[in-house]
Amino acid sequence: MHRPQPSYSAPTRFFHWAIFILLLIEFPIAWTMPDVRRDTLPHGLIAWHIFFGTLILAAMLLRVLWRASRRAPPELPMPKWQAVAAKFTHGLLYLGFIVLPLLGWMNASSRGWDVKLLGLIPLPALSPSGSSWGHEMGDVHQAVAIGLLVLIGLHVLATAYHEVVLRDGTMRRILVSWRR
Repeated sequence: MHRPQPSYSAPTRFFHWAIFILLLIEFPIAWTMPDVRRDTLPHGLIAWHIFFGTLILAAMLLRVLWRASRRAPPELPMPKWQAVAAKFTHGLLYLGFIVLPLLGWMNASSRGWDVKLLGLIPLPALSPSGSSWGHEMGDVHQAVAIGLLVLIGLHVLATAYHEVVLRDGTMRRILVSWRR
């Protein structure tokens, strides 16, 4: 067993787990909501999908701002290829969870749907109503979502490998600590 490693800050852990919980809600909504067609209105599961999508975008933007203003704890000792793979994967996750909601927002805007943060604060349209490229962003949105699911799977598998096989404390660094 290795010595304890420095943990991530409380806000970093909060953003990590808050986004995780939001994704646990958002992805099932996305997979069970009705197909979006030309005359579809943003009601029911579609409205909830937009609600949680804007919440994920806001949380990710706050997470990026927090991360840009703070240093992460020192990296765990690992082979160079693993460190590069971890940085690359984390970078793609950050990018994906910003780009994915923006693509959905573009698609919603092209359909003339209002997009509101927390269902209350109106956000500007990101594409003109009736825009063909805005409609196409819905397909890109789906492809990026599938790619992110694959990345999340890799992230979870890598964490499990570090925790179960290497026992290097990777998971404990991001877990919420109830002790002071």
